[in-house]
Amino acid sequence: MQPGLDTVSDQDFDTKVRHSPVPVVLDFYADWCGPCRQADELLQALRAEFAGKVSFVRVNVDDSENTTESFGVHAIPTFIFIENGQERGRQVGLLAEAEFRNALRKYFSP
Repeated sequence: MQPGLDTVSDQDFDTKVRHSPVPVVLDFYADWCGPCRQADELLQALRAEFAGKVSFVRVNVDDSENTTESFGVHAIPTFIFIENGQERGRQVGLLAEAEFRNALRKYFSP
C-alpha cells in the first residue's frame, strides 16, 4: 500500500467518504495490481495539488469486499468520483494525467 494516501475500509467508509465535506476520488486497487501501483505517483501529486478541495481515498479490493461489491467494481484500478455521498462518475483502468484531470473537471465542476 502506498504511504500518504488514506485507505478506507468497509467499517469506516461512511465516515470518510459518504460524509466527506469535499468531493472524494475512490481508488479501488490491490497490492498485487501493477497498473494500480503505476497510478500511485499521479495520485500523490494530485492529492498534494488538490489538498483541501478533493480527497483521494484508496479501497483495497481484497480487504474491503463489501464496499467493492456494493460499487460493482470488477476491474482494477477503478476510480469512482463521489460528491455529497453520491457517485458522479467512474473511470476504469489506468489513466494518463491529462485524462485524470479531465475527469476531475467533468465530475466535480460546479
